[in-house]
Amino acid sequence: MIREMQAHDFPAVMRMNNDNVPAVSFIELDELQEDIRLAKHALIVGEGSADATGKPHGFCTTFASGIAEDLGVNYRWFATHYPSFVYLDRVVIDAPFRSQGLGESLYAEVERRIRTADETDLFVCEVNLQPRNDGSLRFHTRLGFEQVGEQESKPGLVVAMLAKRLI
Repeated sequence: MIREMQAHDFPAVMRMNNDNVPAVSFIELDELQEDIRLAKHALIVGEGSADATGKPHGFCTTFASGIAEDLGVNYRWFATHYPSFVYLDRVVIDAPFRSQGLGESLYAEVERRIRTADETDLFVCEVNLQPRNDGSLRFHTRLGFEQVGEQESKPGLVVAMLAKRLI
């Protein structure tokens, strides 16, 4: 079951996120709230029904191109290279629920929503090369993402810039 993220999900989202540093960057509540305010998609995957009462097993947030606020060096890289895209900023599946297809379900839902909105055909994200996240690199390759660049996001953190055309 995939649904929109709600405020009551924030404690679980922050725990999942912060348990997975450095695969994702650490986040404080005020940062999460600002991300949700700006997000194109803020989705929860988990148990329960679409009435927003189910326990989160994972989440993702995306941003559309053209946001004026500073969303970081990786978003800026895509903004300088592509006029229109949806950027996957964060995706985390809680450890007990990995390898059950939940991440793939979130990506499929984001792709469905991108196609439905018909505003862009480019879905982008980045994956750590240093420290290396081989599992995520394999996952994204399997889903059809291709490396379109590489950059040092901050000292000691090098990422592969990935893109997928939804045509």
